[in-house]
Amino acid sequence: MANLNRVFLIGNLTRDPELRYTPSGMAVVTLRLAVNHRFKDRSGELKQDACFINVVVWDKQAETSNQYLKKGSSVLIEGRLQSRSWQDNEGKNRSVVEVRADRVVFLDGSQKRSAAKDNSEQDQNQDQNIDVESTNNKTQPQETLNDVSWPQEMDEQVS
Repeated sequence: MANLNRVFLIGNLTRDPELRYTPSGMAVVTLRLAVNHRFKDRSGELKQDACFINVVVWDKQAETSNQYLKKGSSVLIEGRLQSRSWQDNEGKNRSVVEVRADRVVFLDGSQKRSAAKDNSEQDQNQDQNIDVESTNNKTQPQETLNDVSWPQEMDEQVS
């Protein structure tokens, strides 16, 4: 049986990145991404709809994303869907489906200049976008998101 779990998204951040560290010191950042969809309704009027998606970025890529991205930044995310479950402080079972990023490409020009100046070895995209790929993409971190302390509003958003 064939399986494929691959996601490509282009959108804008709805808030600044949220950087945290696992108990062992590994960086993890959460990006909240808005992806717009334009369509015509039955009357022919142009409409726009937005899908809001949580993206989780790990390790050096998380730190670089936190450094250069901000609310409104335009990014391309390549990754996979993952689900996780936990019990909140009140004992309720919670679950969420989110994107675990394998690659983050900064699409804004101002970030391109800043990141290229500070991290020129990471600017490898011919279109002059910043392509920040994790240095340990082949080995996934052993920690899980359940090891990271989350703000209470994150639990409310993912219920």
